Amino acid sequence: MDQNNQFDKFDRLKIIEIAQKFSPQKKVADIQPFGSGNINHTFLVSLQESSAKSFILQRLNTKVFREPKLVMQNMRTYANHVHDRIQNSPLDRRWDVPQVLHTQQGQDYWQTESDEFWRSLSFIADSQSYDVMESIEQVREVGYALGTFHHLTSDLAPERLADTLEGFHITPRYFRQYEEVVAKGNIQRSPEVDFCLKFVSDRKGLAHILEDAKAAGKLPLRTMHGDPKVNNILFDRQTKLSVSVIDLDTVKSGLVHYDIGDCLRSGCNPAGEETEQWQDVQFDTELCQGILQGYLSTARSFLTEYDYAYIYDAVRVITFELGLRFFTDYLAGSIYFQVKYPEHNLLRSLVQFRLLESIEAQKSVINKIIRDIK
Repeated sequence: MDQNNQFDKFDRLKIIEIAQKFSPQKKVADIQPFGSGNINHTFLVSLQESSAKSFILQRLNTKVFREPKLVMQNMRTYANHVHDRIQNSPLDRRWDVPQVLHTQQGQDYWQTESDEFWRSLSFIADSQSYDVMESIEQVREVGYALGTFHHLTSDLAPERLADTLEGFHITPRYFRQYEEVVAKGNIQRSPEVDFCLKFVSDRKGLAHILEDAKAAGKLPLRTMHGDPKVNNILFDRQTKLSVSVIDLDTVKSGLVHYDIGDCLRSGCNPAGEETEQWQDVQFDTELCQGILQGYLSTARSFLTEYDYAYIYDAVRVITFELGLRFFTDYLAGSIYFQVKYPEHNLLRSLVQFRLLESIEAQKSVINKIIRDIK
């Protein structure tokens, strides 16, 4: 659903009433759709007092996040750990972590009679995000942001985080789901659908690369963000430096390579994920170099030789995975990702598969970048 049309689905007065639960002492002045996410519904709440800080109100998609209280538990664990880490070892620049807000009853969520699950987070002021990078300096800052996220959580024991999305970023599992949907038949054939079917068939071995490395003990479990695409990085409006990583619903233990790959996948596609000109999509190796320079400036301290060895594969696997998820959802009737028109998820999958072709065509260049930056 388009964020700008969210009030078509939700009653404005009802949303204001819910927002007031998280600000009992200050009156809500205005509430507006916020961001461009395609899972949860997000609003920016403004308060009447001029000195009062705005905050974020979100309705979690409980069809996706079936254990929303565990999502909130992970967010608290992450935020508290990073706060303590920065207190003990301050960074040399501004870095903000979204804080979980509470109701007057002390809860970090509000559940309606119809089981809608709402939560509130602090708003990172004087910041902005971008859907597409506009300069190499921005690209380095994206890498720095993800590297800082991993650096600050590198000593957070993975077992402290609940598995809020079982199977999330376990690529073989997505491939099994795809096979199940295809096996049901009823596929509406078209040249684009046939292209995707063949594309997936030709690359099904990709699904197992990272999980096999984990099983072999080459890649350890760490704290992962789960969705570090470029528009989840916030930039300071004045300094233009990255100041936060947001959208923390998918924080859990996993392979940081899914994060690294996803950051490169989204950051090195100048056309963006939603372009309709999918045939023209290219993976930009200059942007790749910039992201990795920024990432390794803070993440170099905990990476192993195996970590470096699997960076190229990480970009391939996560690009394949997302394209596979979009295509599977299209074949299943678009029941997971919000869409604006019937072929939206098909187009999204074509963008990712074309991006993967470009990545594979530049394998030697990408691996040289990785070797040189080490």
